[in-house]
Amino acid sequence: MNAKARHFLALFAAGTCALGASSVSAAVSAEEAKQLGTTLTEFGAEKAASKDGSIPGYAGGLEKVAGYDPKTMSQYIDPYKDEKPLYSIDASNMTKYEAGLTEGAKALMKQYPSFRIDVYPSHRSFRYPDWVLQNTVKNATTARLTGDVEGDALSGAAEDGLPFAGIPFPIPKTGYEVLWNQTARYSAAVSHNIGKGYLMDTAGSVTTLATVNSYFVHPWYDTKGTLRKQTFDALFGFSATLTAPPSSAGTVFLNYYTANAAEGGQKVWFYTPGQRRVRLAPEFSYDVPIASYGGVTVWDDIYGYLGRMDRFDYKIVGKKEMIVPYNAFGPTNTLETKDILGTKHVNPDAVRWEKHRVWVVDGVRKEGARHAYSRRTFYVDEDCWCIVASEAYDNGGALWRVNLYYSFPTYDTGGFNTETWSTNDLIKGNYFILNTGHREPGNSIRSYETAEGLPVRLTPQAVAAGGVR
Repeated sequence: MNAKARHFLALFAAGTCALGASSVSAAVSAEEAKQLGTTLTEFGAEKAASKDGSIPGYAGGLEKVAGYDPKTMSQYIDPYKDEKPLYSIDASNMTKYEAGLTEGAKALMKQYPSFRIDVYPSHRSFRYPDWVLQNTVKNATTARLTGDVEGDALSGAAEDGLPFAGIPFPIPKTGYEVLWNQTARYSAAVSHNIGKGYLMDTAGSVTTLATVNSYFVHPWYDTKGTLRKQTFDALFGFSATLTAPPSSAGTVFLNYYTANAAEGGQKVWFYTPGQRRVRLAPEFSYDVPIASYGGVTVWDDIYGYLGRMDRFDYKIVGKKEMIVPYNAFGPTNTLETKDILGTKHVNPDAVRWEKHRVWVVDGVRKEGARHAYSRRTFYVDEDCWCIVASEAYDNGGALWRVNLYYSFPTYDTGGFNTETWSTNDLIKGNYFILNTGHREPGNSIRSYETAEGLPVRLTPQAVAAGGVR
């Protein structure tokens, strides 16, 4: 072997070792980033309207709604409540609209003739503060995926070595980047939600799940800048106290999801009144069923997607114009429980659907990895970077669970509320919906730009000190 060949092999071996040691993605070029604020918005969405005009151009989002006072009201006013559907889609005409329907929506129509989609005018209502937009533009050329496993962690150019508080990858190149965007998506620093959950069995009988008093936190967007230190620098988390039924009252979940998966990407604690102590609960992850929700969903399905991404290969299928739940105040905010629950699925009258551009990300379980799902698909809106629908497949490749997320703008703070969702189990034939019924006495939903002055228990010590029973 000559010297040139030996030199080439040495370089190849060194490069292979480096790739094996860690996975580092490249940020977009400065030239490519020039699209932000021109053809693209600063957060990476297409600024222009769709060719047929059914999706409007982005004009800054929704900021004020007449009659809404966050100091006195416990739910949001729906600014679009007087609009009428443009058209409806069901099993009889779904082939006409098939290209714009998610696989889950099509499956629901095929399995349940009563399932219907009412399509309303599209409104790009998501609003960002200017400082978040500025940070997002800086992230475009500096944020990277790092870690020993692809998609395991974030790095960036902020003083702490992480991305700036904004969307990490406004021009994403991989499925992992899209999913990190949804974890780091802009939202109110704190959202207070008191709501119920319901499980409808195959016979049409309703079981009331736990009533939960939840504080959802997006610490990187705290306007006071103090929340990150209190929450282990988490991108997202929640402090949730079960208040009913009596047998579960006082149980607390404290969950945080971080920008580095070296320790699993999460910090989770669990308080039970019977034991009167807080314990670490690292097992609350991946495909572990959630007992308080009747075991009908798993930990990494809730609120769209939570936790480490290491068990699936995630690829971008593309960006598509699709009909999805959007500006969907109904299930969360404005309807009585009796008007939400259908026999086989959420009442179609309660859900608003619109056409929007979404990133479609498909995940296939890695060879040798353990998870109840063999494949999953996510639909991520280009404006909010939030998951608006998803699907999961069983080991035989059959579509198993269809998740729909009923997002709407929190126009007083900017961002979206994404905390109400439903899951249809197409194999068992049952479904559930969580964080709903906010017009019932005692239930509420509010958003805040900071946690200061709120009675939220952010640490294990605070959870233990506030324990009851």
